[in-house]
Amino acid sequence: MKIAITGASGKTGFRIAEEAIAKGHSVKLIVRENSIIPQSLSLCSILKLSLFDSDSLDNALKGVDALLIATGARPSVDLTGPARIDAQGVNSQVQSCKRVGVKRVILVSSLCAGKFFHPLNFFGLILIWKRIGESFLEKSGLDWTIIRPGGLNEQEKNINSQGVIYTSENTQVDGSIPRRLVARCCVEALEVKKSIGRIIEITSSSEQRRINLKNAI
Repeated sequence: MKIAITGASGKTGFRIAEEAIAKGHSVKLIVRENSIIPQSLSLCSILKLSLFDSDSLDNALKGVDALLIATGARPSVDLTGPARIDAQGVNSQVQSCKRVGVKRVILVSSLCAGKFFHPLNFFGLILIWKRIGESFLEKSGLDWTIIRPGGLNEQEKNINSQGVIYTSENTQVDGSIPRRLVARCCVEALEVKKSIGRIIEITSSSEQRRINLKNAI
C-alpha cells in the first residue's frame, strides 16, 4: 500500500513510518520545512510543505492509497496552535484527500478529545480543538478511523510485554501507552476493515493480555 504520513518527523509520526515500512508499505513523509528526519527514514520520499498550501498538499497526496495524520500542536506560548493545527490543519488534509481521491484516512487524536474540564485544555483548549478536527473527518464521507491514545510515553524496552486496551469512544479517561504501540495500532488499522468509521481509544498495561486490533473490535 502507498501511504502518506503527515507529522512524520514527530515522536509518534516517525514511529508510524518505521512500522509501516516494516510491514512492507511504500511510505511518503510529509513534514514542515524545518523538520529533521530520523536517519531510519532517510530512504523515504520526503516532502516539506505547509498543510495550508493546498496545491502542494494535493500534489503530495496524489497517487497514495491512505493518509495517516500524526500532526498535532506542540506546547507553546502561542495558544492558537491547537486551533490551527488540530482543527484547521486536519480539515485542510481532509479536504485535500477529497480533492485528489484518497479514500482511507487514519487520524491520531487523544483520549478525552472534546472534554472541556481537563488540565490539557490550559494549553489552548487543545482537547476541544482535537474534537473539532475529528468531526471534520467524521463528516467527510471518507473511510476514516480515529485513534485516541492515552498519555504518550517514549518507552521502547520490553515493548512486547504490554498489551493494548482497546475500547470505544468516551470510555477511557486515563492511562498511558508507548508511542511505538500507538504506531503499530495505526498501521494495523489500515488492514482492519472493521476499524472504518470507528473511534478507538487505546492505553496499555503489562497486565493486559496481548491481542491485536482485528480481534479486539
